[in-house]
Amino acid sequence: MAPAPSSPPRRRLTDLARRGGRPADRAREHPLESDADEADRPAAAVVAVKRLFAAETGSFFVILGTTLFLVVLGLVMVLSSSSVEAFIASGQTSFFGSFVRQGIYAAIGIPLMLIVSRVPVWFWKRWSWHILGATLVLQLLVFTPLGIEVGGNRNWIDLGSFTAQPSEAVKLALAIWLGMILAVKRDLLDDWRHLAIPLVPVVLVAVGLVVAGGDLGTTMVMLLLVFGAVWFAGIKLRYLMIPIALLAVVIPLIAFGSVSRNDRIAAWMAGCTDDSAYQGICWQSLHGTWALASGGLFGVGLGNSKAKWSWLPEADNDFIFAVLGEELGLIGGVVVLALFVVLAIAFIKIIRKTGDPFVRVVTGAVAAWIVGQALINVAVVLGLLPVLGVPLPLISAGGSALIVTLVAIGVVLSFTRHPEEPAPRPRVARQRVGSLR
Repeated sequence: MAPAPSSPPRRRLTDLARRGGRPADRAREHPLESDADEADRPAAAVVAVKRLFAAETGSFFVILGTTLFLVVLGLVMVLSSSSVEAFIASGQTSFFGSFVRQGIYAAIGIPLMLIVSRVPVWFWKRWSWHILGATLVLQLLVFTPLGIEVGGNRNWIDLGSFTAQPSEAVKLALAIWLGMILAVKRDLLDDWRHLAIPLVPVVLVAVGLVVAGGDLGTTMVMLLLVFGAVWFAGIKLRYLMIPIALLAVVIPLIAFGSVSRNDRIAAWMAGCTDDSAYQGICWQSLHGTWALASGGLFGVGLGNSKAKWSWLPEADNDFIFAVLGEELGLIGGVVVLALFVVLAIAFIKIIRKTGDPFVRVVTGAVAAWIVGQALINVAVVLGLLPVLGVPLPLISAGGSALIVTLVAIGVVLSFTRHPEEPAPRPRVARQRVGSLR
């Protein structure tokens, strides 16, 4: 006589109840587990909120704090250096025109920086081509009727109520694209053919569009950015010698290709000793030097600059460091340089700690861009370089430069939050296996 079929084990019934049973049934079968789940829900919510506002490393707070301090200092110096010119431009009604505009740009850029800092790393890798293509299209607009010429450079577009400099966005897009392409080819960088394609054509197009507009200062900053990217990618030095030699030939040709640039460089090389150049090409650089010299060790006091009384052109932009040195003295200038050194050290710490080549290359490119541009600006004010029209990052007046620089720092901050987050993979439906009878 066949034995009666045995009832299913209690463990199987429990599993079935967990999978398909109602919540009430599961609660009756496992009251302790149900209570524990309910108790864990608030704790899980608290953990989620904490993770939302938590940073992966201390570099996040160093970069964020230094950046915010530089932006606030920049607002103060823009107010001080532009007040006289704003008063004249407004018909002697307001001192705060440039300061209000810069404050609006900061109010846009800082939230954008914080929003971008939440973006996962895979997003930049996936959309790098699209971002670069969009910014190159914007750069092409400078050669259309929307483009305008400022200071002898056709590198701006007029959008009605405000103007924008697309080359600033090209810098950020190029840094992200270089990180993606060099990370993809990280195992093939010993072969110069894989290094040259598509790196060289894309860089030539991006930099060439800026050169065509006549902006030598932005061109130099972009070349620094590219060099920082390939350096931190680990490319062998012998592969860099040929591009460096070509640049040593091409940059002088670009520099002397414009009459105004040729005159500025010639006056700088002569030391501005010609009396006739004082009233012309050497006016800005000489008054910048005198402003720094009059500041002394402690400065003449915030707001007490004499150079800003229509003696120093671009006092709130390219030569804002001269007004800063005059009002805050040598100590103020050294503090600003020290803050950029702190930024550089924080960037290098991220590069050393990460194992993701994309993060390493993009952070190196952004560091070379921001710190290198700051050094170029200070060198121009000190007379070590001819006047190039390069603003001081985060401090000089200018909406495009401030907003894009803050977004670039936000990209680096996102690396500290998500150091090596993988891209999401498409979900694959699980195959149900029927039970064997």
